[in-house]
Amino acid sequence: MAAVLASTMPDDSSFDVDKLTYEIFSILENKFLFGGYDDPKLSKNTHQVPIQEQLKPTKQFNGGKVRILSIDGGGATNGILAAKSLTYLESCLRRKSGNPNASVSDYFDVVAGSGSGGVLAALLFTRGKNGRPMFTAEEALNFLVKINKKMNRSQGVFGKLFGSAKAEKVFAKTFGELTLKDTIKSALIPCYDLSTHAPFLFSRADALEMDGYDFKMSDVCLATSADPTMVGAVDMRSVDKRTKIVAIDGGIAMNNPTAAAITHVLNNKQEFPLCNGVEDLLVVSLGNGESDFGYQNQNSTPARFVRIAGEGASDMVDQAVSMAFGNCRTSNYVRIQANGIIAKKHGIADKSMKSNKKADLLAMTAEMLAQKNVESVLFEGKKIVESTNFDKLETFTGELIKEQERRKTSILPTVVLKQNSPSPRTSSATTLSTLSSY
Repeated sequence: MAAVLASTMPDDSSFDVDKLTYEIFSILENKFLFGGYDDPKLSKNTHQVPIQEQLKPTKQFNGGKVRILSIDGGGATNGILAAKSLTYLESCLRRKSGNPNASVSDYFDVVAGSGSGGVLAALLFTRGKNGRPMFTAEEALNFLVKINKKMNRSQGVFGKLFGSAKAEKVFAKTFGELTLKDTIKSALIPCYDLSTHAPFLFSRADALEMDGYDFKMSDVCLATSADPTMVGAVDMRSVDKRTKIVAIDGGIAMNNPTAAAITHVLNNKQEFPLCNGVEDLLVVSLGNGESDFGYQNQNSTPARFVRIAGEGASDMVDQAVSMAFGNCRTSNYVRIQANGIIAKKHGIADKSMKSNKKADLLAMTAEMLAQKNVESVLFEGKKIVESTNFDKLETFTGELIKEQERRKTSILPTVVLKQNSPSPRTSSATTLSTLSSY
């Protein structure tokens, strides 16, 4: 081998050996993956053709982009802003695709939601009787608003009701016996497990792979929305009773689950075989409005301080994700959030805490979406851009549809999701789930 390399290396002692090695491996990769190089000999003639020309076939291969939807918990609107954002997103998808029955779940491969965002994720991505999602985005919004009207707004949508015994009845009636295996796409919903003092991530992939990690969707929603300042922790077990957790609000662990969703995709080659980096992702991250707690009132309650901590953690995740996307941040990542100070100036924060009328709630969230979008900038905090939140969603809808159309003619699948086995599973080690390509 040394003789071969010696015969192929130029006499010039300044020749960069690393460059030669790079070109050799590039040619080999091109040959075996795409058949773009036919000469079996690595000779000087190889270098007469620029390496960029030899690698042209790789540019023709488009592995596509994995589409992620992430929904925050908490916030000033407790899920209403995210739900309103999703109704607008779904209406844009229907209008631009020409399909009046298009749903949010049709255009995303992964959904992650925490707290109220986890409940939204469950409503939109759990399979109904007809094989379609149980709720449209509009129906999910109405569900939250209806719940809101039944309680004192000052406790929050997911505070008094979804943190009490009433919550169990609401979720049991809504989801019945459906489990994580019944979600349409890859789903990630966090809570905090007091028994292990660590975050616990409810995952569709884990539920299909390991018998002890399938939970009823009603329990998943109960766990991720369990307010520790109201009713404490919730004891629950997996469907087969093998796994027990003592759960509290997912917002304690990860109020903004975007980073968890990205990590899940990049480290899951079985379901996302062609995704190699953030440039292969399309991410929509939905906030729920930043509160104005502490803006003028320094004597907030413990519950409000918990919310402040959650919002701070969400901002940290947004900053980190923005940095990770780098130059492709504006094209591959969008964050929809209402700034707390802006909300205060418009009187939105006061409305959100005092009103429980549907018209007021929807007007409040519409005003938030009409605000100029706020982007995280590396080492510079946040900046207000010219585009509104509505504009950002409209633009990103086009990217989601473009990816959907690309997959119709693609040779290789961008996503290969595990499917629920039709027969009872006795062991994840002996039962292989079927695969479905998207």
